Amino acid sequence: MYINQIFELSMVLDNDKFHKDLSRAHKRIGCLEEKDGEYVDQSMAAKGITVTYRDSQYKKKVKVIINTGRMMDYDKTVPDKFLRRLDKRLGEYFDHKHNIDDFSLSGTAFITDIDVGSRESVSAYLRVLRRVGKVKRFKPVYYGCFEDIDSLCWEGISNEVSLSLYNLEDMCRKQFEEKESPTKKYRGIIKETEGLLRAEVRLMKPKAIRVYTNGIDVRGQIAGLMQNSKDIFLGIFAKIVPFGDFYKKDKAVKIICREIGDGRLRRRMLRLVTLIPEKKLLYLAQKALDCRKIEKIIEAFAKINVSPVIISKRQNVIMLGNIYEYLYK
Repeated sequence: MYINQIFELSMVLDNDKFHKDLSRAHKRIGCLEEKDGEYVDQSMAAKGITVTYRDSQYKKKVKVIINTGRMMDYDKTVPDKFLRRLDKRLGEYFDHKHNIDDFSLSGTAFITDIDVGSRESVSAYLRVLRRVGKVKRFKPVYYGCFEDIDSLCWEGISNEVSLSLYNLEDMCRKQFEEKESPTKKYRGIIKETEGLLRAEVRLMKPKAIRVYTNGIDVRGQIAGLMQNSKDIFLGIFAKIVPFGDFYKKDKAVKIICREIGDGRLRRRMLRLVTLIPEKKLLYLAQKALDCRKIEKIIEAFAKINVSPVIISKRQNVIMLGNIYEYLYK
């Protein structure tokens, strides 16, 4: 499993220093794109760096977005090599007026593409996962950037963490249409994204970053996140997406009856499976089950490789494989 990381570095400057940096950027490329109240410099986007300048009345902020994969040619690199290259690129961009130590790490994203085989399979997985609903410490949310894109998003209620799942083909097509890109030129790129379900785990604020790394300064934080990227991604992903194959109700019932010997546990698992079509969401079905040891019931489903979220009888698929198996391909 390859995980690309996006790091967001932020730096607050006084008025004079901010406008000197902004003027240098203007002189370098002639014109900056203005978007959502920020000036955006994408002159180094091909090297993995995008810089934005927010000229707020109260706070002058420079933000640097680093695409690790693009900067390192999607190589599974070690943190030291990445940090050296990042420091070099920042020095080049800011004429050596700033380096990485002048910034704070304000956010990061862990991104991976899950190849489920076809656009129909992508839609099928998203449809069945809509039955998850709210989970402990996470709630479903909607982001405007996913308008007209087959997607699902959850956001932490108080932990500043999020998970997004979406059809990558839809996203690429939307981006090309917004840029009015020639269809023929990008048809091959869109074709390559067919059947890919993109998963993004985000740590959206510094307080969330501190939970997942012991690093004190920005270099230590980046190194820690890079070294533990898979564990962090899977730890958050597993809190929301149930483990196991997805089945229709009748098939799930047969497997539970065959594999679970404990009568009391079996009855509770069968009751949960029965409640999902009635309550529509796993979260509501768990509430209706009213069991204090719901975690043990979910663990029992995982042990027999059956997801507690069953496929709707109206959905035109019989079975969907365990999404975690695709992650490790």
